[in-house]
Order: sequence, then structure tokens, then C-alpha cells
Amino acid sequence: MLRFPVNSFRNTIFIRLVLTYLIVILPIILLGVYLYNWSYKNASQEISRATLMQLNYYLEDVNREIEWLEIQQYDLLQDNDLNKLAITWEMMDSIEKTSGMNYLKHRLASIKNSSPYIKDVYIHLQTIRKTVSAARDVNDFDKESFRHLKSALDRKASRLLVWKNALHLSAAKDSGKRDKDPLFIVHIELDPEKLKQSLAQLNTYPESGSFLLVDHAGYTLASDRQAETLMRQYPKAVEDSKASTTLLDLEEGVYHFNRAYSEKLGVSIVTFLPEETVGRPLGKFEIWAWLFAIMSFVAIVIYAYSTYRFVHKPLLVLVQSFRRMEGGALDIPIEHEQEDEFGYLYHRFNHMLKKLQALIDQDFKQKLMMQKAELKQLQSQINPHFLYNSFFILNSLARTGDTDRIELFTNMLGEYFRFITRNSEDHVSMSEEVKHSRMYTDIQTLRFSRRIKVQFDELPADMANIRVPRLIIQPIIENAYEHSLEKMDGEGLLRVTFEQDEAEARIIVENNGAVIDDDRLDTLSKRLSSTSESFEMTGMMNIHRRIALTYGEESGLFLSRSELKGLKVIIRIKTKEGERIA
Repeated sequence: MLRFPVNSFRNTIFIRLVLTYLIVILPIILLGVYLYNWSYKNASQEISRATLMQLNYYLEDVNREIEWLEIQQYDLLQDNDLNKLAITWEMMDSIEKTSGMNYLKHRLASIKNSSPYIKDVYIHLQTIRKTVSAARDVNDFDKESFRHLKSALDRKASRLLVWKNALHLSAAKDSGKRDKDPLFIVHIELDPEKLKQSLAQLNTYPESGSFLLVDHAGYTLASDRQAETLMRQYPKAVEDSKASTTLLDLEEGVYHFNRAYSEKLGVSIVTFLPEETVGRPLGKFEIWAWLFAIMSFVAIVIYAYSTYRFVHKPLLVLVQSFRRMEGGALDIPIEHEQEDEFGYLYHRFNHMLKKLQALIDQDFKQKLMMQKAELKQLQSQINPHFLYNSFFILNSLARTGDTDRIELFTNMLGEYFRFITRNSEDHVSMSEEVKHSRMYTDIQTLRFSRRIKVQFDELPADMANIRVPRLIIQPIIENAYEHSLEKMDGEGLLRVTFEQDEAEARIIVENNGAVIDDDRLDTLSKRLSSTSESFEMTGMMNIHRRIALTYGEESGLFLSRSELKGLKVIIRIKTKEGERIA
């Protein structure tokens, strides 16, 4: 048997933990001294790499946005209604013209709202001398814009056009004739303020800033006023340098500049950060390094003491309790006032002791209940009254010569008695239990078919494989016949239904027999819920106890008054929380 080395102090977990802590902390102290020098040299490089990565992601995002806008442009160029409007304007009546213009305005508004970077979207229709805008409605033909955009398209300039201190995108619909102006030009104007806001999001520190450069056109856009000041000095300071990271000494101070360039857009994004901002966190690193070394040695002492008090001693208590449990002492719980991890372990250990006692007690009770169930089965289910009625039915069928029904009835009797007399297993599947109960009702239907009707629903497929104690449904049905339905003067009704949800399966047996009063119903319910042995062990109490022992106290039989006005018995089978019945 494994023995806990309580008397061998050097082999305890406490000493091993302290030595492990020393082995871990001393290299960390030495490493901290080295990291001070290494971190100061590499901090700016790491900041630059992170910034460049951020800038490249930003440019990729802008490029995707521009590509999306270009797709919208070219999709608009192929729009049938727009082309029809540009070509057949003179042949349209006023209704068609108005409808066409409304369609264009709606289409342009949709494009404008599709991107936060769009300030306005225009279509310059040269053939009808109109300019349609998403923000400014329909206006006279903007000849100046049309000529400038056409000239830029003829030159095959960059994707981004710079005009009137703003960035633009344009695409033209060719007229199909040589040396002729295009039918129309789709023109998107980007919003400088939105671009400034997106640039400001790149500023990681309050002292940092960013600006955008369109290299081929000399266009610049700064995120704030400080960035505008440095933006004017930056081109002269770097001249023709293409370095992605640069340290520049400007009028305002020394700054780290990081630049990323997109060939697809012909655009550069530049961010800057003061040198003092980069070194500020590292300036205190040396002080913290020495403080860390001193505090580490203090922590060793505190760690050793706290480990002994909060780990070693509680662990010894737990080990000693396990030894007592191995000796058979299940009535000595561990007392622990603190709500820590050991408190949880002690609580679970105490719970385990109670559970062991409960399982021992439950196993004893369950065996006793099964013995009583088998005795009750012989006394109440294989009784002369049932046998007499069965042979009476068989005799009546024999007199009429109904051999088919005789064969059917004898097969049913054989299956019925085979199920209730077999002792090989205490639990069966729900489908077997329901099959047996349905067979019992079929036998009773041959006897009472004229005055007792049976509604027996089909068992849901999800409930078919649930394992249940044997003989929990048929005795309840038999009780309904014996104490209610057989004594009725009018037509009787027995109904068996099934219900199911995620945490519970229910079998409901109800009838329209004599109305049960509240006192009688309350008495029966109390007897079912009572754990006292003073009551006689009836069939229903036996079923209730067996289900409760198997599935927990929330399972069992629950009685109420049926909508049919007779007794309603609900057999509930609870499962663990969140576990589906299948």
C-alpha cells in the first residue's frame, strides 16, 4: 500500500515546492538583468515591426475597400437601365425619364451607403447633359468634372485620382465610336474626414500620429494638426530614402517614423512616435529589476511559510482522513472554516462519506424493496380473480368457435405471464414495459370492450431505450380497472399518454371513473411521499419507492385529478440536469 512520507521531511511536497521555487526564481533574476540591456535595444524594433504590420493591414483594408468601390462602379457601367437612359433619353416620355432618374438616385444612394469612405457618388451623363448625384440630386451637366475625369482616364493615371484636394475614383462607359466622348462617367468622391478618422485609429499613443501620402500626385492627408506639422518636414528629411523605419531629428524633437507602401494604390502610410515615448517605459526598468531581485528573496521566505501553512498542513489532514476512511470510519468529517480549494476538497470528501453511507443504505433498501415487490407481484398480479376472468374469456371464445381470437388470446396470456414471472433482470427498456402494459389492456379489452374504451398512445422513439424498473406501468393500469372502471355503470375510458422534455420523461395514466375528493387525493399523495414504514406497502407505494431509489427523489408517482374527472397518475423519470433522455 502506498504510504505518505509524513515522517520523512526531506521527501515532503513542502520541501520540493520550495526547492522548485528557488530553481525557477534564480534564473529569472539573472535573466532579468540580461533582459534590461536587450529590451532597451530591441524595444524600438519591436514597436516598428508591430506598427508596420498594422500599417500593412490598414493598407490591405483600404485596398479591399477601393476594390469593392470599383466593383460597384463597373457593375453600374453594365446596368441596363442606366445604359438605356443614356442612349434612348430623347425617345422616352416624361414618366419613363422620371422613373429612370429615380432609379439612378436610389442606386447611387445604395452605393454611397455601402462604404463609410464615400462622400458622394456621381454619374456624368454626357448624352443627356445631366449630372446625377447621391447627395445633390439631379443637376446640370458638370462639364468641368467630366473633362478632367476623361483626361485622367485617357492618360491611364493611377486608380486614385487627386482633384480639388480630395481623392476620387472614376470609370467610363465607352460610346463604341472612335474619338467620341464616353456615354457617361461613374465618379466616386472619397471623404477626407472619414479618412482622417481612420488614420487616427492608427495612433497607438497620445503622442503619436499618422499621415497619408499619394506619391504620384503629391497629395497628403494628416490625422491631426501635429501630424500636419511633421508631414511638411518629412519629405525633405527622408529625401529619396525608401527605408521603412527612420529615426529623424526634426525641429520638434527626435521621432521614430515607420512607413508602409501599397503598389496597388500608389499610397504610403506614415506613423511617427517621439523617441522619449519609446524609452520612457524602459527608463524605470533597471530600478524595477533590482526591486524584483530583492522582492524575490523576500517572496521565497513568504512562499515557504505560506506553502507550509496553506498546503502542507491541510494536505496532511486530508491524508489522515483517508486513512481513517480506509479503516472503516465513515462518520468523522473534516472541519475547515476557510473557503479555499482545500475547503472544496474537504467539502467533497465529507460529501463522499455521506454518499458512501447513502449508497450502502440504498443498496440495502433496494434489495428489500425488490423482495417486497416480488411478493406483492405474486399476491396481486397473479391472482385467482384475473385467472378466472381469463379462463372465462377463453371459454366464451371456445364456445363460439372463434379459433383466431383464441390463438391471439392465448398468445397474449403467454406473453403476459412470461413477462411478470421472469426474474432474470430488475430493469427493462421502456419499450418492453409499455409493450407488456399494452398487452394487459388488450386482454381487458376482450372482457370490457362494450363499456370500457382504451386510448393507449404510441411510445415516442426517444423514450424507447430508457431503462426503468420492471412492472411500473401495468400495476397502475390494473389498479384503475379494479378500483374504478369495473365499478362504473356507464361507459369507462382509460387513457395512457407520454410526454418528454430535456430533463424528464412522463407516462400519464388517467381514467374517467368515480370523482376522487380532495381529502382522499391528499391522503394518497402523503402516503406516497412518506418514508415511514408504518404504512402498508401498497403496489403504488412500491412503484414510487423503486423509481425514487433509481432516479432520485424528484422522480416517482405524482397524483392529481384528471380532466376526465377520475384519478390521474403521472410517472416521472428525471435525468441529470442538461442530459437528454435517449
